[in-house]
Amino acid sequence: MKEIARDLLPGLRERLFGGKAVILLGARQTGKTTLLRILLRQYSDESVWLNADRPEIRTMLTEASVATLRQLTGGKRLVVIDEAQRIKNIGLTLKLFTDEMPEIQVIASGSSSFELANQINEPLTGRKWEYQLYPVSWSELENAYGMTDAAQQLETRLVYGMYPEVIVRQGMEREILLSLSGSYLYKDVFEFRGVRKPEILWQLLQALALQLGSEVSYNELSRMLGIDKNTVSNYLDLMEKSYIIFRLMPLSRNLRNEITSNRKIYFYDNGIRNAVLENFSPLKLRTDVGALWENFLVSERLKYRQYRALHGKSYFWRTKSRQEIDYVEEADGRFNAWEFKWNASARTRFHQSFVEAYQPVSTNVVTPDNFRTFIC
Repeated sequence: MKEIARDLLPGLRERLFGGKAVILLGARQTGKTTLLRILLRQYSDESVWLNADRPEIRTMLTEASVATLRQLTGGKRLVVIDEAQRIKNIGLTLKLFTDEMPEIQVIASGSSSFELANQINEPLTGRKWEYQLYPVSWSELENAYGMTDAAQQLETRLVYGMYPEVIVRQGMEREILLSLSGSYLYKDVFEFRGVRKPEILWQLLQALALQLGSEVSYNELSRMLGIDKNTVSNYLDLMEKSYIIFRLMPLSRNLRNEITSNRKIYFYDNGIRNAVLENFSPLKLRTDVGALWENFLVSERLKYRQYRALHGKSYFWRTKSRQEIDYVEEADGRFNAWEFKWNASARTRFHQSFVEAYQPVSTNVVTPDNFRTFIC
């Protein structure tokens, strides 16, 4: 099976043995285990892998003493704790490693952030490097398959997405995605004590899939599903922290009629979105190509910015009179704006009110002809 090199690998290598814990987060099946095993190849005789899915490992790592940790590590200088979100008070255990056993490099990997991040932020203040691994990025795809082959896969990626197994096991995409979108991907969410009605969460996810690329109103979702607005917000927060969806805020600073309350919600992966709707039709048979193109570009741009540690904020812009810009970035008080068009010949206009209010450094149209400049 083809091995896809990940952009995070060089950065992770640079952080080893620098006196801090390394935290690797991301959705299930994005390749965290594979990435860490590649990282450990040069330390094969000096490393130990602790899988917190095993009850005995969880027990030993919960409120562990230094003596217990030394027994577990067996004199190895590099320790990986996989599925670390399953260990109660994991932050305190990691703090023991960094404070009392500085000669050991500890790496903690987890498939959700809503438990793991809450447990590590305070104990590990100033003691950690944190990374997020997403489904395969476009640049990683090009590095693995070449620019020409990757370009030929564009329509396929819009439908089936960028999960590693989906890419390398051609012909099995539908089965893999339906399995992921069944319960496995959402295991952390469904097990969380705040989710009393998993069927409502699933209905919410389907509603978001149908509204892809459109503004989402929490009040509207509340009425649609028969739940209160706070429950909608809490469920969205859980799905975001388990790397299923992410939100884009509206840019609102200068004009009275700008949208301020609604959000746009995107899926981290097109394939998961299409699996939620069980719709894997080719693009020529679809009515949602524009939404798929927008979701692909925004999610790929997120990977690009995260992996390169680019600072700044991302928005969409819209007024109550329906003037809109698909995507805006702000860094150091300077704005850049983009419109996304699957049809390269479609007419595009950047509204004068936006240009006058924000004076963007650049306005750009992203099409299949030039999308690499936006995400690579």
